[in-house]
Amino acid sequence: MNVLLIPFMLVAAVGLALSVAAHCMSLAGIAIPGGGLVWALHVGIFIVWIPAVLVSLRSSRQMNRKDFWKTALAGCPVWMRRSFYGLFIYAIINFAIFMATTVNQPKPQMGPAPPSVIRGFSGHWMVFYGAAFVLLYSRINAPALFRERKCPNGHLVSHSACFCPECGYAFSMPRQDA
Repeated sequence: MNVLLIPFMLVAAVGLALSVAAHCMSLAGIAIPGGGLVWALHVGIFIVWIPAVLVSLRSSRQMNRKDFWKTALAGCPVWMRRSFYGLFIYAIINFAIFMATTVNQPKPQMGPAPPSVIRGFSGHWMVFYGAAFVLLYSRINAPALFRERKCPNGHLVSHSACFCPECGYAFSMPRQDA
């Protein structure tokens, strides 16, 4: 399975790098080389999101939804998880600033999009490519999260659970950093 996921993870990494570059260029007010080719980053999201969603659905089968990201990113190092959470917060702030600063601007006509529009979209691209990358990375590095977990009495138990919800069997949980 990892052999199939590695190319998608690499595409997500390239998409993340390109969206960060587009974002930085738009913040600096620099026109994007290639003009309209930057919109191909929209299409790339679907290419990496299909396997990322399938992987996340498989990892979250028997778990509590509030623990989704904790479990889904368990195969990532602490710095990667924190970077992703920071990127997500940044994207929310970026979107709020984008909406506040472009609300009264005239709609762009045909031709290349202004840097402010690229800034708005690239914030979203970064989050989607980043999420796909960390989900796939975690799956590749923690394949045990995708196997069924059962208590000694045969009940299905979430990987994030400390106790079996049916019989109360206590699991010894491995230490997870932050």
